[in-house]
Amino acid sequence: MIRKFIIVLCIFSTAIINAQSAKGLLDEVSKKVKSYNNIAISFKYALNNPAENVSQETRGDITLKGNKYVLNLMGTERMYDGKKVHVIIPEDEEINISSQTEEDDASPSKMLTFYEDGYTYKMDIVQNVNGRKIQYVKLIPIDSGSDSKEILLGIDKQTKHIYKMIHKQNNGTNVTITVNSFKTNQPLSKTLFVFDESKYSNYYINRLD
Repeated sequence: MIRKFIIVLCIFSTAIINAQSAKGLLDEVSKKVKSYNNIAISFKYALNNPAENVSQETRGDITLKGNKYVLNLMGTERMYDGKKVHVIIPEDEEINISSQTEEDDASPSKMLTFYEDGYTYKMDIVQNVNGRKIQYVKLIPIDSGSDSKEILLGIDKQTKHIYKMIHKQNNGTNVTITVNSFKTNQPLSKTLFVFDESKYSNYYINRLD
């Protein structure tokens, strides 16, 4: 009985140390991200659901400065100026404008810090990618009703930058985002996050609120 208790205690202690190590690494990533004036990322986006025979892959880029951002993905530009989200769809010559709060969990401005709340953490595998050590951390949602099954964050152990995110959903869909370039403190145009309606005179502008 005592031996079994010691084994259980060791396993429990190891799990605690593992979680603390994972949380500590994520805290380092968060601190590093928040130290930059701005961040410019280009990435590969892949979505797969074998059961539904769905597979697609594309590239995108995002520039972040505080809570403001410009995201280009799948032929659509999404820009947030701190008050309004502007979704520009060239194919349809349409622009949708709506409000967004800083607390919106779906905001791309949270793509590098979303993990700070709502998850338990666990260290996972380490991969060697072109000489870079990528440490994966497994995030499991605390909310049992979440659409997410788990999220794997691949973190460059040297730079403390996120290299890859694998989002496994309960419906069998996997979304993988792989960072191709991660640039910081870039010289940005003063109008980058400013919506200029005069550039879209031929577009239908839909003001949703």
